[in-house]
Amino acid sequence: MPLRRELLGGAAAVLAAGPLATPGLAQQRRPAGRAAAPAGPPTSPASTPLGPVDTIARQALLVDADTGAVLLEKNADERMPPSSMSKLMTMYVVFDMLKQGRLRPDQALPVSERAWRMGGSKMFVELGSSIKVEDLARGVIIQSGNDACVVLAEAISGSEQQFAELLNEYGRRIGLKDSNFRNATGWPDPEHRMTCRDLAILASRLIHDFPDHYSIYSERAFRWNDINQENRNPLLGRVPGADGLKTGHTEDAGYGLTGTAKRGERRLILVVNGLPSMRARGEESERLIEWGFREFENVVLFRAADTVEAAPVYLGEAPTVPLVGGKDLVLTLPRQWRRNLQVTLRYNGPIPAPIAKGQEVGQLDIAGQGVPPMVMPLYAGADVGRLGLIPRIPAVISRMVSG
Repeated sequence: MPLRRELLGGAAAVLAAGPLATPGLAQQRRPAGRAAAPAGPPTSPASTPLGPVDTIARQALLVDADTGAVLLEKNADERMPPSSMSKLMTMYVVFDMLKQGRLRPDQALPVSERAWRMGGSKMFVELGSSIKVEDLARGVIIQSGNDACVVLAEAISGSEQQFAELLNEYGRRIGLKDSNFRNATGWPDPEHRMTCRDLAILASRLIHDFPDHYSIYSERAFRWNDINQENRNPLLGRVPGADGLKTGHTEDAGYGLTGTAKRGERRLILVVNGLPSMRARGEESERLIEWGFREFENVVLFRAADTVEAAPVYLGEAPTVPLVGGKDLVLTLPRQWRRNLQVTLRYNGPIPAPIAKGQEVGQLDIAGQGVPPMVMPLYAGADVGRLGLIPRIPAVISRMVSG
C-alpha cells in the first residue's frame, strides 16, 4: 500500500508513517532563489534565503558548486557585458580541444598581425612568432591577453568570427541559456552578453570537466616577452581556499569577477559585475564569499551507498528492494535551519516486480519551517525479477486475504 515515512536529518530511524499524499515524483530539486531578480540600482540589496543582503554590485550570484543551491542573487539573469570574464568560454573550448587531442600543449601557433595589434590587456606576443598552446593558455588566464585569445581563436577556427560561432555552439551544449558570444576576448560589442547564472554554470563546468588544466587559474604570475604580470584575481592569496577564476573590466560593464574557493568538501562560486573600482571588486568579492561560508553549511542526508529504506516488493524474487539516492544526497542550508529540517520518504508499496536497478521508485521530500521545499528522487539499488507462475499463486492469495 502507499507509504510515507518521516526521517530527520538523514537518520535511519523511522519516526512516523501515514498515507501517501502525492504519487507523482519530481525529477529535480527546487533550490531557493531561482527566480530572476528584477533589475534595480547598484545600491539595491541582493535576495538570500536569510533575507536581503546589501551589495554595491550591479549583478551578483553566489552558489554552492556541488548542490547548486543559490545563496545570494541580484539581477542574476540580467544580460550584461561580461568583459574578460567571457574568456572563460574561450578557455573551455581550448581545454576541450586539448582533451580531444586536437591541440597539444607544446604545439606552437602562429601570431597574426591582427592578434599582434589587439588592444586592451595583452600578453605582448610578437608579430610573426609562434607560441606554444600552454603558454598562450597562461597568457589568457593569468595576463588576460586579448592577443593570446585571438591567436588561439584563429588557430582553432580560422578567424575570430568563426570562433565566436564555435563559442555559441559550446555554450548551448553545456547549458548556457542567456549568453551570446561575438568574439573571443570580451571586447565591447552590444550583442556580446552573458548573465551571472551562465557564468556560474560555465565556471562549474571548467572546474569539473578539466581538472588537469584548471590549476592554471590558481597561478599567481606569468612572465612572457620579459614582462612579468600578476594574476588580477583579488581572491588569490586573500581568501582561504581560493583557486580561480577570472576578472573583467570595461567602462560599460564596470569591474567584475567570476571567482571560487574550496574549503574541505565545500566549493562556492561567486559572480559579481558592475562594481565601481578594482578595490571595490576585491573587497566586495571577499565579503560575499566569506559570508557564504560563514552563514551556510552542507548537510549530508545520505551517502551514495546508503540504503534509505528496504521497500517491500510484490511478486518479486526478493522480498524487498533497497532504495538509494544514486549519489550523495547533500543539502546546502543556513546553519540555524538544521534543527527545522524535515525529511519525508514517499513511495507506492509494495513495489511490483520486475524492478530494474536504477529505476526511479520513490522520493525524499525536504521541508520545514524556513526551509524551502525540495524533492530528491530515489532509485532501486538492485534488480528484482518477477516470480514465475507457480510461486506467484500463494503470494496473490495472501494479498487477496490480507486486503
